[in-house]
Amino acid sequence: MKRRLKAIAPIVILAAALLYLGDLASLRFRIPNREPYGSVMVRQFYAVKQKDKSVEYMFQPPAQQECVNSLFPQLGDTPCWYLKRNTRQQINIDSGGPHF
Repeated sequence: MKRRLKAIAPIVILAAALLYLGDLASLRFRIPNREPYGSVMVRQFYAVKQKDKSVEYMFQPPAQQECVNSLFPQLGDTPCWYLKRNTRQQINIDSGGPHF
């Protein structure tokens, strides 16, 4: 079992790396002929944990967020397919405990 895992692991890692690099090349060279960037309307809100263990929500107005048309996060942006499925983004903020 261990020998089989040792033989398969490098193949899986190499395949994942080739898939990622192919995705990056597709984005950079526009293969197929498509726009590399898109944008999605996203609603962000902050969930601020209070010292009394309650949570205060602060909603931001909807805003366009830039994304990339690729399988993986590339060039510092999130993939558009992921943002379209997650248009509500919660940002958790902890106010800290009573003892700093």
